[in-house]
Amino acid sequence: MSRAALHMWEEPCISGENGSGTVFFSGCNMGCVYCQNQDISHLGFGKTITLERLSDIYIELQNQNANNINLVTPTHYSEKIAKSIIMAKEKGLKIPVIYNTSSYEKTQAIENLNGLVDVYLPDFKYINEDIAKKYSACYNYPQIAKKAIDTMIKQVGECVFDDNGIIQKGVIVRVLVLPGQIQQAKKIIEYLYNTYKDSIYISIMSQYTPCTNLDKYPEINRKITQQEYDEVVDFAVDIGLENGFIQEGESASESFIPPFNLYGV
Repeated sequence: MSRAALHMWEEPCISGENGSGTVFFSGCNMGCVYCQNQDISHLGFGKTITLERLSDIYIELQNQNANNINLVTPTHYSEKIAKSIIMAKEKGLKIPVIYNTSSYEKTQAIENLNGLVDVYLPDFKYINEDIAKKYSACYNYPQIAKKAIDTMIKQVGECVFDDNGIIQKGVIVRVLVLPGQIQQAKKIIEYLYNTYKDSIYISIMSQYTPCTNLDKYPEINRKITQQEYDEVVDFAVDIGLENGFIQEGESASESFIPPFNLYGV
């Protein structure tokens, strides 16, 4: 692990005023060349902890009045995470558990989390397999992500919020708009909306920040323009999307990337 702390910059229904209890796991099963969290995903920064300690971290975040436990990049630890959630519930964990994933998941792994995860927060990164291979070294990403997301939705159902607007159950799919990939973002949103309508929320993200060395990929070595982002949002509105989130202001900023310093671990 690399960090466990309250995080204020998730979707409003996740962070709210109290913050989301984010737990950042080291490592990743994808190879995104533009990863904002490369220190922990690719470069190995982190600290080994026991499942007992992990379950205690959940309780500590709950005691800090976190709205939820937000498991970031959990895929490669999903079996161990399931055990840690059971342990934490025995210790009094009551707040919702969020599984924050790239969607490059086996359906069996999602099925094994049934009854333990309340909210799924999956990315849908690519609908074009060639682009997925080029930027994330992922094979069959669109097919795998579609199956994984479908399994998540069937498992937890439609979104449910408390009186303060904080999500308690459901699925929010994130679509990160990449530079020059406007049509791909539109196709992803169209697929999600046509398939699931208003049973899910779609979060259209403008926060792409080229933090890594992208000399080999000059076409994505920039932030997206406001015009690009607006075009994607306008498309979503035009096809009828109502259950969604958009980002405003300077969201494409390194200040939104938390310091990975073993805080809370």
